[in-house]
Amino acid sequence: MSREHRRCLIIGSGPAGYTAAIYASRANLAPLLYEGLQPGGQLTTTTEVENFPGYPEGITGPELMSDLRKQAERFGTEVRTGIAVKADLSQRPFVITFDNGTEVTADTLIISTGATAKYLGLEDEKKYAGMGVSACATCDGFFYRKKTVAVVGGGDTACEEALYLANLAKHVYLIVRKPYLRASKIMQDRVMRAENITILFEHNTVGLYGDNGVEGAKLVKRLGEADEEYVDIAIDGFFLAIGHKPNSDLFAEYLDLDETGYIITNGHSPSTKVPGVFAAGDVADPHYRQGITAAAMGCKAAIEAERYLGEHGL
Repeated sequence: MSREHRRCLIIGSGPAGYTAAIYASRANLAPLLYEGLQPGGQLTTTTEVENFPGYPEGITGPELMSDLRKQAERFGTEVRTGIAVKADLSQRPFVITFDNGTEVTADTLIISTGATAKYLGLEDEKKYAGMGVSACATCDGFFYRKKTVAVVGGGDTACEEALYLANLAKHVYLIVRKPYLRASKIMQDRVMRAENITILFEHNTVGLYGDNGVEGAKLVKRLGEADEEYVDIAIDGFFLAIGHKPNSDLFAEYLDLDETGYIITNGHSPSTKVPGVFAAGDVADPHYRQGITAAAMGCKAAIEAERYLGEHGL
């Protein structure tokens, strides 16, 4: 097992990790960044990104992440492919072990491991990824103006997504597995009042169909009951809103997490309860989950890491 030391270690890529690396490398921290399971993060699964500043004609997710990676490397960031499998934040420097056996000790640690959208587990979700299936209405809703879409879920997030899409789409189906909404009363009222939202209670999605993208969803009403009924709805887009799982398990022993698993930071700062450890991007953001907000958090994390190192003479 090899061991090496770095002043700044960044775990995870995506807008948060790469932006942190850009700022850290420009501050002469010589950061080491491990890209993790999905180099480039969730945006690499998005075909068109039209809301990231600086790209008036839009850009594909993989291209955007490639640009950020190149920018980080240009200033001296070392980027490696690997997965962190063990973390010890109880000692200084911190010790992170990766899947190839390498141990990296670090004076500062920036966690940008992101969050994973929850899916239903249908093969069709993979088949139509980037072709009508999305887990972010704010990211992709613009592409469905004047079209018909479906949102899966019954909580506050699903209602928020449905209401957001209702301002863009011609019609929105809200597919709810239970005979009621789990959302707060105010969100339920807003959805109920929306003229172009139809709530399909007691419906389960069992498949999607379409030749060159999503053209419809196959549903089962009252699954497993005597009056079980198969229903097809014609849609152009299928949005998952059944939650995200932050990739924070590795650090749960040392950091404060909320009830869902998001890392809790100190107010508007990316600092965590462990001095010298910072969290940026979707792993610490249950509210916005946007590329630009993740990038901003990565910027703040790198600036705070630089200040921490300076204050402690590291």
